[in-house]
Amino acid sequence: MTGSEARWAERRGRSTSVLALLVGGAMCLIASTQVWATTEVAEAAVMSEGSAALPLLQPLSLAAMALALALALTGRIVRLILAGLAVIIGVSLVAVIVPVAVRAPVSAVQSAVTDHTGIAGDEAVADLVTGIEVTPWPWISLVFAALIAAAGVLTFATSSRWRRGGRRYEHAGARAQAAAGGGPLDAVDSWDDLSRGDDPTLAAERQSAEPERIEPPHGEGRRD
Repeated sequence: MTGSEARWAERRGRSTSVLALLVGGAMCLIASTQVWATTEVAEAAVMSEGSAALPLLQPLSLAAMALALALALTGRIVRLILAGLAVIIGVSLVAVIVPVAVRAPVSAVQSAVTDHTGIAGDEAVADLVTGIEVTPWPWISLVFAALIAAAGVLTFATSSRWRRGGRRYEHAGARAQAAAGGGPLDAVDSWDDLSRGDDPTLAAERQSAEPERIEPPHGEGRRD
């Protein structure tokens, strides 16, 4: 990894990975509510949504979004585990979406046809179907499923260089030491402490409560 790539990974790696997972999961979830196929059954058009064509689409999409939230809060080792899960989810989604997008099997519309006609069974439903027309939504969800897998790969490649905390908390320790040592805290520092639930006056009160040591004048020795 070059210097510029390392700097990008440190500054943008976390946000890019989290955003890619969120967008990929959210778009796949939205796709699950859209019409994926229109089936001709006895001169009637039966529409099948993504959640009916692929029952796993919604749970895996929600799992990807949950991974994005967890990825923003965890440490390095856990990030690698979550990255592996993201790759598995993305690849799994691609594997189940491709057959629907390419071949439009009867199994993808079977539940919708059964709800419409009351007839169940693979062979019985296949006999009723005279044509299946696929909408663009399977292809759209396929792109975002690949984005989920890519986010997992990106996490693997960059997570070792992610910053541990935000800029707001980088100097928290320094501010605490300044307060303990009697250094002044400005209004912004005090507001940040209050927003985290800390009282910025406690350190000053503790210091004022400590007895002041009086050093003997220079040159005076201990009297026997």
